Amino acid sequence: MRTYYSSHSHKHLNNQLIGELLHKINAFCKKNAVMLIALFAACITAVIIPPDKEYLSYFDFKTLTCLFCVLAVVCALKNVRFFYMLAHSIVKLFKNARASVLALVYVTFIGSMLIANDMALLTFLPLGYIVLSTTGKKKYMAFTFIMQNVAANLGGMLTPFGNPQNLYLYTRFVIPTGEFMGIMAIPFAVSVLLITICCLVFVKPEPLELTDEHFHLPPVKTAIYVVLFALSIIIVFRVIPYVVGLVVIPAVILILDRKALLKVDYPLLLTFVFFFIFAGNMARIEPVKELFSTLMQRNTLLFSALSCQVISNVPSSILLAQFTTNYKDLLLGVNIGGVGTLISSLASLITLREYLKHDEKGALKYVGLFSLLNFSFLAILLAVCSFI
Repeated sequence: MRTYYSSHSHKHLNNQLIGELLHKINAFCKKNAVMLIALFAACITAVIIPPDKEYLSYFDFKTLTCLFCVLAVVCALKNVRFFYMLAHSIVKLFKNARASVLALVYVTFIGSMLIANDMALLTFLPLGYIVLSTTGKKKYMAFTFIMQNVAANLGGMLTPFGNPQNLYLYTRFVIPTGEFMGIMAIPFAVSVLLITICCLVFVKPEPLELTDEHFHLPPVKTAIYVVLFALSIIIVFRVIPYVVGLVVIPAVILILDRKALLKVDYPLLLTFVFFFIFAGNMARIEPVKELFSTLMQRNTLLFSALSCQVISNVPSSILLAQFTTNYKDLLLGVNIGGVGTLISSLASLITLREYLKHDEKGALKYVGLFSLLNFSFLAILLAVCSFI
């Protein structure tokens, strides 16, 4: 009898461990779906084009280095609650729901220009939830999250480091900084106008009060991280070699906050690596090369924006850059193409994941409102950009 219970208990423990393992695997796959898709795509093309010396030419090491440096510094700043404090202070200046939602959206908009769209959302979406939940305005959560998502995707278009695809195209085509910002200025201005109008229309100026919260930033760490952030931006603008940042930034953060290095979004970096392999191999498959070259010649702007709706803007930029020298329309297309479907941008999946943490039952309502607003933005911006 004792042997039976021991065996039964052991079997139950094994089943529990297997269940926990499967749960962790499932959670990992959901969280890193795009990376796994990129890995699958890279493996499929590697069967067609077996690995050789040319594979080394696929990788843009400067883009990977710059992205890593920015992500590492942002994680360090997040750990000292720098961005949270900054955003909370801005929101505290406003006294009603409409003004607070506008502030949250604008903070995300500006943040995406400085720390990239996905990091801006990971930083400011939690603040949006706290503001709305503590003031009894959760009815605006779906709209606020969606507009923060739109702001993150479109706000990042103005700077070379605002979106991952910008960093890649800026580096690949060696686009002058002034020209880059000039190309994106009009759609950026239109985006600001559209976002502002939506917030004014959908959110009422209902009074609210925010709870007081005191912040104490560590002055020395914060100052060093700000300097490192400035260094990473200088590297993006090609003022100093990227190798300097690869050595200095991780070394300093390792000493001050090694946990920040562990929190870097490595799946995003691996996504780039896998898509570099996929894009490089696709460019060597002659029928594919001819097809994409023809489509890009016909309408680079439209085709690049539409491709984002199916395979997301980061892989679109990496893939389509192999088939055109028209970086202006490609840049416009993969940036405005970041709005639309839920998979048009990695940032949109981040927003959906964060929203479902707080309201699983509201998924259908969220997707419906998301689609309505995003496709409206896409249609208007495509029309505007077609005349630039």
